[in-house]
Amino acid sequence: MTDILQKFMFNDATVRGELVELNAAWKQALAHHHYPQPVQHLLGQLCSAAALLCANLKFEGSMIIQIYGDGPIQLLVVECDHQLQFRAMAKMLENVEITEDARLSQLINANGNGRFIITLNPSNKTSGHEMYQGIVPIEGDSVAAIIENYMRQSEQLDTKLWLAANGEVSRGMLLQRLPDSGGSAKQLDDEVHQEESAMETWNRACLLGSTLKHDELLSTSAATLFHRLFWEEELRVFEPKDVTFYCACNRAKVGNMLKMLGEKEVNEAIASLQKLDINCDFCGKLYSFDAVDCTQLFLSPEIQINPECGRAH
Repeated sequence: MTDILQKFMFNDATVRGELVELNAAWKQALAHHHYPQPVQHLLGQLCSAAALLCANLKFEGSMIIQIYGDGPIQLLVVECDHQLQFRAMAKMLENVEITEDARLSQLINANGNGRFIITLNPSNKTSGHEMYQGIVPIEGDSVAAIIENYMRQSEQLDTKLWLAANGEVSRGMLLQRLPDSGGSAKQLDDEVHQEESAMETWNRACLLGSTLKHDELLSTSAATLFHRLFWEEELRVFEPKDVTFYCACNRAKVGNMLKMLGEKEVNEAIASLQKLDINCDFCGKLYSFDAVDCTQLFLSPEIQINPECGRAH
């Protein structure tokens, strides 16, 4: 069982690629949830996509990928950081049956109002990296197509993705054509030749990727896929990186969330329920607050705004 991300680059440095495989980490992300199969599959694909994109972050911090749906699926969220630690969750309409053959367009873009959002959140805002958010309408009939369209529109990067997931494993592959880095002046004929060579490498890489089928991606390890696809290519292969499930929730953050609700509302809830049981929407961990706990929360005038998704019972 492996949870790894393998980076590689074609020798002319015009195309980079990555393969990711999530086994135990993906099962941990699902452990406290009972999503219908189509939701599992979409969320798993988004997890692999997040790891693939985060592997190229140029700062310490995290990337949050969100799909806001206008169908039975209201929200898919994956947060992944520069260390390839991720967490994920989905929200659905209540009392709506999701059939196993439901298509992505039916689940998240039924009325054409779905949105795809990427947020870059540097941990150190003074390091020269600012928070950034890109929002585009959903275009495409798969998670891979949605992200490819986003990368083309917002990042001007030719990107190809292959993604597959079920309840056991999530795997994905990314190919990306790198922009010309410029440098010293070149003769026009050299520039044309290099551009033709770069396009040839990109087309060949995409042709190799196009032979990868959905069922093969689910049933074959990343290492085997890498060998099968690229054994004839001259590549630079980098050390594989571990990918892990990690949730940053803790009692202090949940307490801050309750403070943000206000003392009056919290006291009214305590009077009605006797205690507040709050589950993290990502990892399912339960945090309980009784009347004494809630009183102590509001003894301190300081409120640290650290919103975390949670649900109260």
